[in-house]
Amino acid sequence: MSLEERRLAAIVFTDMVGFTALAQRDESQSLQLLERHNRTVRPFFTKYHGTEVKTIGDSFLVEFGSALDAIRCAVEIQKSLHEYNVSTPDEWKITLRVGIHLGDVVHKDGDVFGDAVNISSRIEPLAEAGGVCISRQVYDQVQNKFELSIISMGQRSLKNVNGMLEVFRVVMPWEVKEGPMKRLAEPRRVAVLPFSNLSPDPADEYFADGMTEELITTVSRIDGTEVISRTSVMQYKKSPKPIRQISGELDAGTVLEGSIRKSGNRLRVSVQLIDAVKDRHLWAESYDRNLDDVFAIQSDIAGRVADALRARMAKETPRSLGDTDNIEAYTSFLRAKQLANEGKRTQLDDAVSLLKEAVAKDPNFSRAYSALALAIYHQGMHGDYTEAVNKAEEVAKKAIETCPESAEAHAAMGSIDNAMDRFDESRREVETAIRLNPNLSDAHNLLGIINGAFGRLDEAVASLQKAYALDPVSLYTGTVLADTLRVSGRVDEAMKILARMDELYPNNFFVAQAMAACYINQKDFQKARTALEKSLRADPENHEIKINFGFLAALEGRREEALQVLQEFEDEETTLGSNARLFINTALGNYDEAFAALDDLARTHAWPFLVKSESQLEGLHKDPRFSQFCRKVGIPP
Repeated sequence: MSLEERRLAAIVFTDMVGFTALAQRDESQSLQLLERHNRTVRPFFTKYHGTEVKTIGDSFLVEFGSALDAIRCAVEIQKSLHEYNVSTPDEWKITLRVGIHLGDVVHKDGDVFGDAVNISSRIEPLAEAGGVCISRQVYDQVQNKFELSIISMGQRSLKNVNGMLEVFRVVMPWEVKEGPMKRLAEPRRVAVLPFSNLSPDPADEYFADGMTEELITTVSRIDGTEVISRTSVMQYKKSPKPIRQISGELDAGTVLEGSIRKSGNRLRVSVQLIDAVKDRHLWAESYDRNLDDVFAIQSDIAGRVADALRARMAKETPRSLGDTDNIEAYTSFLRAKQLANEGKRTQLDDAVSLLKEAVAKDPNFSRAYSALALAIYHQGMHGDYTEAVNKAEEVAKKAIETCPESAEAHAAMGSIDNAMDRFDESRREVETAIRLNPNLSDAHNLLGIINGAFGRLDEAVASLQKAYALDPVSLYTGTVLADTLRVSGRVDEAMKILARMDELYPNNFFVAQAMAACYINQKDFQKARTALEKSLRADPENHEIKINFGFLAALEGRREEALQVLQEFEDEETTLGSNARLFINTALGNYDEAFAALDDLARTHAWPFLVKSESQLEGLHKDPRFSQFCRKVGIPP
């Protein structure tokens, strides 16, 4: 070799997690662990034709002539260490992070220099403990040749590296087996992204959003598909993220995207289907039609998706599925759905009016009745709850009557039954909805909540994991699953989900509250306080955060501070006030006051669904009054 030689190489940089802290704490043990680490890792370098350049403390710098060899070596090392750690005491576990980059390197005086070395060392800290991160350059070399899924982490700014660099992570085998998502990047796992509105009138935005939601419904009828729910895909409306990153975050193997231009009675729909795993287009089509042809367009698109996935498309007619062929009714329905999704009082009122117009124009429009039932039910959150639920129930019955095979109708009725603590009826309706359409994430979520209320935690987790797989970036779905995992004793799994939610929704109170609950389960009150303080800085006026601080004060024995918080909510006759009195009084041992609050929540059907399993309320569980409460609300004591 000459004194200085330049060539293209894949550089692997490894680093032991927690080694520096261990070395400061126990030098003797750290040296033994380092020796064990070196003996375990080194044989894999030669197996995959790598050359060890040097060690830097607890880190290895290794050169490979092939990016594929480099990533296979890194993954096999992590697999080996994962198996080793399973049966090893915590103090002797060996955990690595690995970064890989492909680029020019310069060999000089037995060492290697260049951007490839610098970038691989900067990518390594982005990897999870036990994980592997790679650059875009490595991904381009190994995609379609490597056995495991690789997901984009987006553009990252790296220290001492000019410009942004797209970084990817390898999905390790144990993530697929142990995590809530059982399948990653399957071709039949489909995301219908929000359609762009190219109409001259911005007010026609509702039609683009409606087309997105309608295609989700239609594509869900393809046998064997798993279609991401509206809640998750609408997070990407007008998002600058590339398709590759979005599909990675949604774990979708196939992506449908498009645009709509509506002008008067004319409609132009452009659509394309993308194989997200192989990063290639499957087909693209443009439709120039009259507005009345929108149903035919939706059916044709769904049929093309089915053909591309080599799946069978259900052949039901629109009428048999509770749809309409009345374009005026359909337009009112789409406008109403957009308003209802906003969730505010004035929008809900307008949505109810539009849905009433839709069913007046087509009295057999079952899906409009289903949407109307839910909109009326949600109106009850802002007014007379019981009256609203009774009205919603009558409309839901009409939805089922006009189309007994409508999954949406049975799901709506299930929600209303559950709202009134009619659990047997709710379970029956929800299970019917899932049978008719397995892609209804809300139905799986509701079934999980029912099972959680009954204390059937394994069944609850299974249903909620399915809901989370269908709605993977939903804040509500993620936190409900995390809470259920926590009370099941699976705190580590709960924290993994919450860490992802925290990335998606930084400083969100619901995430902070769920994290704090996990730390409380582990008796780590300081970390619980830190999580809540972070949320409080982002939202200083949030009353629920104050309640959580009061509860934490009670647990830590700071009685006066807890009572001060409790006093703020003592006379507040709301669900918020009742929850404050329930949790803080339980932590203080004031069980008479806690049961009074629980009775208030029972009267409004707003009690915590995990009340039977919630360790934070375990002081109440052995009291005879708790069995009385369970019988009152219809769950087994």
